[in-house]
Amino acid sequence: MSRILKTRQGWRTASLEDLVFFQRGYDITKSEQRPGDIPVISSSGVNSYHSESKVDGPGVVIGRKGSLGTIHYVEGPYWPHDTTLWSKDIKDNHARFVYYFLHTLGLERYDVGNSNPTLNRNHIHGLAITIPEYRIQARIASILSAYDDLIENNRRRIQLLEQAARLLYKEWFVRLRFPGHERVKVKDGVPEGWKRKTAFEVMDVLSGGTPKTNVPGYWGGDIPFFTPKDATDCLYTFSTERTLTEDGLRSCSSRLYPKNTVFITARGTVGKLTIAQTDMAVNQTCYALIAHPPLTQHFLYCALVEGVKQFRSRAVGAVFDAIIRDTFKQIPFLVPDQAVIRMFSKHITPMIRQIDALSHKSRKLAQARDLLLPRLMSEERMLEA
Repeated sequence: MSRILKTRQGWRTASLEDLVFFQRGYDITKSEQRPGDIPVISSSGVNSYHSESKVDGPGVVIGRKGSLGTIHYVEGPYWPHDTTLWSKDIKDNHARFVYYFLHTLGLERYDVGNSNPTLNRNHIHGLAITIPEYRIQARIASILSAYDDLIENNRRRIQLLEQAARLLYKEWFVRLRFPGHERVKVKDGVPEGWKRKTAFEVMDVLSGGTPKTNVPGYWGGDIPFFTPKDATDCLYTFSTERTLTEDGLRSCSSRLYPKNTVFITARGTVGKLTIAQTDMAVNQTCYALIAHPPLTQHFLYCALVEGVKQFRSRAVGAVFDAIIRDTFKQIPFLVPDQAVIRMFSKHITPMIRQIDALSHKSRKLAQARDLLLPRLMSEERMLEA
């Protein structure tokens, strides 16, 4: 990797619109979208896919409403949603450099909304910045992209491992093609030695709680505090938007749930599932689920992913959908015999461990990239080949 030398050579004073000119995105509803592979990018990222694009990449999209100041890079054609601003003109600059540079500006500070956070392009176009010449832009983008490429490669590997674990569960416990199934009698859809139970009977369904938000001493500590906002599409969740202090944890009804606890969102967006990758507290709109032996946490997660539609169909509520404790009593749960559970665990444990290791590596790569980013973007530094 190139080393950094202090100098002002190759940088010029400018305004943000000399680097990139933003335009408001285009409105489109879910009902207006047609099946396709064009990403529709909202303020929170890729929202869905459509058959038509509005803009050709590469480009940069930033959150204009809701998730304010978020920054997304797009390589190919895309549809920037009305909740975003998109890079109509990058003024002959390096697109990926523009993406990285924007991360140094703290765009969320320029909120002009009242009840709903809003970013006005006219308020940021005039920001005073310094811009390096294209050669330096390309070198900076190359260094930072190397980190992101490794992170993306890990993400794809994690995705394949998660898919393999889910497919294995489906093959063994939905299609009932588990090892030795040819020699096992099946009666009324239940293999001999297996038991029909309810979800409530095979796990502890535990609640969370929220400390008083007006007590500063309860917030900003080292304890991750999981809420539905923190739910991802991945198996594991490690970091959360908010954290608690020890006093905050003691003041609320949530326990400190250990690593591998399964969380399920119970209100609003019902049925999102994740596994805690570290010890966490949880708020009252989620349940923490602990499997009863001989079930394991990873078996429980796979089973719930397969059956989550049943939770959503049984959600209740006058104002918004919600899962209640009694919902778990309505969900059928097939418990295999211990030998099959042990075999399944033997197969998926290496996959889960690899997912755990890859996600830790990605976090370290992201931390290294984020530490390097402001150094590379300083006007007093340039790269020596």
